[in-house]
Amino acid sequence: MGHRDIRDESDFKSRPSKRGSRPRTKQRPEHSDAVTGLVTGVDRGRYTLLVDEDVTVTAMKARELTRTRVVVGDRVDVVGDTSGGEGSLARIVRIQERTSTLRRTADDTDPYERIVVANADQLVIVTALAQPEPRTGMIDRCVVAAYDAGMSVLLCLTKADLASPDHLRELYEPLGVEVVVTRRAPSGDDGAVVLTPESVEEVRDRLRGLASVLVGHSGVGKSTLINALVPAAKRATGVVNDVTGRGRHTSTSAVALQLPVGAAEAGPEDDGAPAEPGEAFDGWVIDTPGVRSFGLAHVEVAHLLQAFEDLNEVAQECPRGCTHLADAPDCALDDWVEASPDDERPARAARLASFRRLLSSRTGSDA
Repeated sequence: MGHRDIRDESDFKSRPSKRGSRPRTKQRPEHSDAVTGLVTGVDRGRYTLLVDEDVTVTAMKARELTRTRVVVGDRVDVVGDTSGGEGSLARIVRIQERTSTLRRTADDTDPYERIVVANADQLVIVTALAQPEPRTGMIDRCVVAAYDAGMSVLLCLTKADLASPDHLRELYEPLGVEVVVTRRAPSGDDGAVVLTPESVEEVRDRLRGLASVLVGHSGVGKSTLINALVPAAKRATGVVNDVTGRGRHTSTSAVALQLPVGAAEAGPEDDGAPAEPGEAFDGWVIDTPGVRSFGLAHVEVAHLLQAFEDLNEVAQECPRGCTHLADAPDCALDDWVEASPDDERPARAARLASFRRLLSSRTGSDA
């Protein structure tokens, strides 16, 4: 597959003023006094940063970064007033190198990619087993985007009290995707949705020590899950429309939240209470607004194949230009399945079928 002309905000080139301007020096200040901050929120040109692990700072971008997108998860260099006092405003002068960048496009033909979050270790795909019904196409696309970004994937299946998770487990575990399941407890007198403590702690175990970004359709229970993991978050929750089967957007912007240690690790005097600021945290949870599409125009097939080390090695024997789809002539992946021992063949066939399903999500072809 040839290289695609994908652009982002950094490709913007401003036009010179017709009035002209005085020559500017190419030398930029070194800002040797800059401190490092983590971007935890973005709101209309103002950035919330965490500096020195416990100081919350409000900042704006320096002029030279006007056309450079700063997103939640970015580590940035900051100068100015970093005291965090009321009315203080610092200035972001540099974005540090990103370890990962999760991107999406509006659709598969859109040449303009959007950065969802930076420096995340894990993509958590939150999917309801019912109300609304799960959409495997959306899950596939998120898996492709995560593998392209070099991130691991956790599939979180909610509302297991309404439907069985077995079918989705069978679809995604052959891809190496970890699956975790949550259930709702009986509602209290106030009608609030509560998750069983056991399922919440099972999710927490998969998030420890990592920066995890949660994505999912509106109405799948993402905000409910985050409120259970981080009680201080108090994210707004909504309901599913009985007519359309869709949820309403409740999260309007991405935000990074520190993950408190769970009840199992709290001291006896804590009685399972959530950690307060300054106490123990073990990871980050990044909430994102609900999405209804996840375009993959930025993903190249070669990048997707590299996420499957065993298949990538076999594919080196494929003829040049092989699409690796089911109708590809002389594809070495089919030979790999056929040549396998009888006891390994079902597992290899399932893994290849899963890979081709993801591949078809990217190419728009039938697997």
